[in-house]
This record gives sequence, C-alpha cells and structure tokens, in this order.
Amino acid sequence: MNILMLSSTFPYPPTRGGTQVRTFNLLKYLSQRHTVTLATQREGDVTEAELAGLRDCVDHLAIFERPPDSATTGIFQKIQRFGRFLQQGTPPSVLNRYSVEMQTWVDNWVEAGKCDLITCEHSVNEIYVRSHYQKQLKTIVNVHSSVYATCRNQLAIGISENSLRDKINLPLLHRYEQNYCAKFSAIVATTEEDKIQLQEFNPNSEITVIPNGVDLVSFPNRTTDPEGHRLIFIGAMDNLANIDAVCFFSNEVLPEIQKLYPDTIFDIVGSHPAPAVLALDQKLGINVIGRVPSMVEYLHQATICVVPMRTGFGIKNKTLEAMAAGIPVVASDRGLEGLAVDGASHTLRALRANKPAEYVTAISKLFEHPHLRSELSHNGRQLVETEFTWDIAGKSYEQVCLGRK
Repeated sequence: MNILMLSSTFPYPPTRGGTQVRTFNLLKYLSQRHTVTLATQREGDVTEAELAGLRDCVDHLAIFERPPDSATTGIFQKIQRFGRFLQQGTPPSVLNRYSVEMQTWVDNWVEAGKCDLITCEHSVNEIYVRSHYQKQLKTIVNVHSSVYATCRNQLAIGISENSLRDKINLPLLHRYEQNYCAKFSAIVATTEEDKIQLQEFNPNSEITVIPNGVDLVSFPNRTTDPEGHRLIFIGAMDNLANIDAVCFFSNEVLPEIQKLYPDTIFDIVGSHPAPAVLALDQKLGINVIGRVPSMVEYLHQATICVVPMRTGFGIKNKTLEAMAAGIPVVASDRGLEGLAVDGASHTLRALRANKPAEYVTAISKLFEHPHLRSELSHNGRQLVETEFTWDIAGKSYEQVCLGRK
C-alpha cells in the first residue's frame, strides 16, 4: 500500500517520549512492508542528524516548519480563537499547530492519487483530512487519548490550567470529537475505556483497540536489583498530566515516605521540565534530571518506578517501559489504565495506589520485601513480552490499514 502518515509532532528520536514513541514505532513497522510517506513538522530543537535519521525510516519525508505558537497572545486574539472554536468547531489547541503549507501539500498529494490510505497519528492531525477524502481512499485516525474525556477528568479532580475556560470548552470538545471522528473510515484507540467513549460519540464507527508497546531491545530487563530507597518517575516534563503527577507525589507522598526512610531519593527524568517541576529540585531528596540519552539506565538504578497519574487517558508508555526494564511499579488507576495487573484472575504485576496513604503502604512493602520486588519485576516483564511489544501493535495496525479485523 501507499500510506500517507500525518504527524504534526516530529516523531524522532523515539526517546523523546509521549506521542512520538507510538507514532515512530508504528511508522517503522509499516515502512518495512509498505511505501510510507510521512508529513510532519519540524520544531526548533530538531537537529539535522535527527532529520536524517527519520528520513532513513520512510520512503518519502515531507517536512514543514511548525507555525509560531499563538497561545500566549493577547486577550483579543484569545477571544478571536474562542469565537472560531464556537463557530467552526475546531479547538485552539488544534488550530495552533495548523500549517496552511502542510494542508496544501496534503491536498495535492491526495488529488494526485499518490496514496491509498491516510493515517492521522494523534487526533490533532485530523484537521488536514477533508470530509470528501473518504470517497477516494481509506482514512484512519489513531486517537492517542480522548480530548473530551481528558478535559472532563482534569476538571473533575481540579487540576485544569484554566477551569472556567475548560468548563466552557467541555461541550464544544464533545461536539468536536463527535464531528471529526465521522470523517474517518476507521478509528484506533489505545484502551477499551477510550473505545467506549469514542463509540458513544460514533455508534456506527469501526473502532479498534491497539495498545502501546515497548522496544524490548531499548528497554532490556535488568540483571540485578539495586535495592536501596530510590524512586523514579519518567516522562515528558512539560506535559500537564506528568507535571501534576510529580507535584502531587513530591508534595503529598514523598515527605511521608521520607519520615520512614530518610534516605529516599526521587529522580524525575524527562525532557523539558516545566517551572513547577524545576522548583521541586529544591526539595530534600528530589533530583530533576531532565532529558537523558538513555532512560533505561536511570530505570535500572531505581528500586521502584512510581506512576502517580491523576489525569491523562490511554495506556502509559512510562508504565510499560518500567515493566519491560524489570522495575517494580506502584501506580494509580490512571497509570495502570488498559493493563491487567492485579485481581483474582491475574498474577500480580504492579501495586495499585491512588491516595497518599496507599502509596506509602505500597512503597514501604516493596522497600521491605525483596521477594515481592522480584515477583513484580518478573511478572511485569513477562506481561510486556507477551502482550505489549511494538511488533504486536504494528501487526494489529497493519490489519486495520488493510481493512481486516
């Protein structure tokens, strides 16, 4: 097949985290079997070496400059953007990344008949797919997480950046998600929870759940347990859900852990730490490390990986990567979404915690019991090997592309 993949996020190297990991690995799988063209945007920190690396992964790479961020403009522009959202139905977060140049290129590519299929990697790229494309070729949207469900969840737990704005936006996001999904021949979600949400909007849509995966070569199982009292969180640190997670853990959980284990260290590892995250570096026992060449090296040094997410839908790469590396995981319901890790019918693969006291109990249990750490390390790795590799995800995605279940 001739496949056109759209990703306004530059998906290389895959160590950048977030949406890039899923996009890159699905792209890599499809490009081994099909002719893949990628249209993407180049951000300021993308190097020539990274451009060359991505170009080697596809048959054709179309690069566009990312439009300047208009999110920080004045009140008049914000009102103007909201007016467009109200009238046209497209959120400012999508319009902010919209490139007229990229749109023209996509239109010309489709009109010239150069592709049999378009995939939108992350729903933000739906804007480039015209409604009439469906009559000419297959169109797929790979929804990494429901924007409506995410906004609703952030409002519910009180971590919205602007609650008044989001309360106004919520019904508009409901309408937006319902409308854009109707443009696609097939929809891909990462979890059953997201599928249920998207099916509610589009009862007649073909929706397939394809979880995230892990590159087992990049995340080898650790050979020894470092013991000690070292905790780690990994992820892009300019992401709102990750910022909330580390702030919540640092302020409400870690001090209680340090009362019991005064030498406890908490490493926060991931690119672009926001000011609220950088401020945590001043607290006792917290290291804000930022972007690193190899995440797995830091994982292997940790006693436990914590995933204290309170928002953010979909399967978390960070949880899967920690499990693949053989690191015992303590995580919230959100951090374990889409994963069968506990309960009567499953072997124990992670410990679940949502409240501060539950984290303290779970972490203390793992600090005190090496055999439990060993059990979670083994079972977590086994789960990833059997159900969550990128090869498994790639095969499923190819089946959707080919129109097979």
